[in-house]
Amino acid sequence: MRYRIGKIIPKRIIRGNTIPIRKRIRAKAVIGKRVAQRMHELEWSEGELGRRSGVPQPTIHRILTGTSASPRQANVEKLAKALGVTSEWLWKGGEAPEMVTGPNSNIEPGPRIRGFVPLISWVQAGSWCEMQDVLELQDVENWLPCAVSHSSATFALRVRGLSMFNPHERRSFMEGDIIYVDPNKDYENGSLVIAKLADSKEATFKQVVFEGARRFLKPLNPSWPDPIIELPEDALICGVVISKLEIF
Repeated sequence: MRYRIGKIIPKRIIRGNTIPIRKRIRAKAVIGKRVAQRMHELEWSEGELGRRSGVPQPTIHRILTGTSASPRQANVEKLAKALGVTSEWLWKGGEAPEMVTGPNSNIEPGPRIRGFVPLISWVQAGSWCEMQDVLELQDVENWLPCAVSHSSATFALRVRGLSMFNPHERRSFMEGDIIYVDPNKDYENGSLVIAKLADSKEATFKQVVFEGARRFLKPLNPSWPDPIIELPEDALICGVVISKLEIF
């Protein structure tokens, strides 16, 4: 999706104010272009950016088209956070900010941030799975960066307990780790899923296993006391875990 940045011509320019006005015009144009650039990279619409940032869609449209008289710093900061950039980069343009590393450094630039997703509670995840309600901004605990491709419905959860901890496997989750869940991703044999059982108010995190036509939920922890359970027909799969963020 491309956006055309409008040209703003003041009705009357006083000689002494010519430079400041031109600077403001250029700043607005840069912000609109940079916001549009990141929206294109993330494949977001104006509405999607508004949902993730909390900035009203009409305000975003005015910034994109350059018709906003003076974008508020608070709105610019919200947009920057949602887009995974700094507000300074939106204002000044230039090259996209990257991590600077020296020749003897033992670190490399991290993966490109593909967007921010809401961190919610397990109760909220269960309610969302059951009702498909739209999350309100005040219900979101935090917005976290996500470095993998994901749909706009993706949310994050904080892992509880050690049922999914397995020190002998690559996929292992400690209490406090953050997992990213994409409801639009199809699950398959071996997928890690968030499931909602009919007799529970909260969602649960398990691996789904296929045995013929039957489906089972199992913990990754080989020492976990709870056995593998068969996935009931009335159970709901809320989404597939696509990534995690370790908390040290």
